[in-house]
Amino acid sequence: MKKKLWGSMTILAFLVAGYAVVQYFVIGADRAGLVISKLMAQISLNSFWYAMLAVHIAASAVSLVIGPFTLSASFRERNLQRHRNLGKLYMLGILFGGGSGLYLALYASGGLAGKLGFGTLSVLWLISAYRALHQIKHRKVLSHQKWMIRNYSLTFAAVTLRIWLPLFVLILGPERFDLSYSIISWLAWVPNLLLAEIFVRRKPLLPARSSFPK
Repeated sequence: MKKKLWGSMTILAFLVAGYAVVQYFVIGADRAGLVISKLMAQISLNSFWYAMLAVHIAASAVSLVIGPFTLSASFRERNLQRHRNLGKLYMLGILFGGGSGLYLALYASGGLAGKLGFGTLSVLWLISAYRALHQIKHRKVLSHQKWMIRNYSLTFAAVTLRIWLPLFVLILGPERFDLSYSIISWLAWVPNLLLAEIFVRRKPLLPARSSFPK
């Protein structure tokens, strides 16, 4: 990946992950805007929901900050064993983040569109991670790289969601939050995935021999 793109993604990933950890684990989940909107809508949130939210935030934050390093060719070449170890941790983050995301999607704001948007995101996140893992286990490095790029574009939805959300609230107003969220539930990840697909189809990836698992 080009250095400027990689650098920008990494900075945004760390900022959003840091914000999420501080907001949900330091300040408190009940004081987060998305949780407050559910409580105001009189949606019943039980202890299991809060547990799944904590798992989702923690696991997704791990994958979000690790992702750029797994995609960096220079990091991979200099630190092959670390690349493998980080890749395993990244996959664990997606397993727990995607699984909890499926549950949380049932309670998503934005009506049926919101639930389907975030539910589809979680399913594709898990499937693309499985495809990436499957390809590298069969020594198909190029295909593995392409699936990892697709997968991280979905991971990066955590960033794009927080870019779109204040814009929509500003344009449509807080009173139309559900409408905004129903749109953002798709807008947060569909353009990301489309851009990733264009990238992997137009940009040939050149793995080194050391990229193959032993």
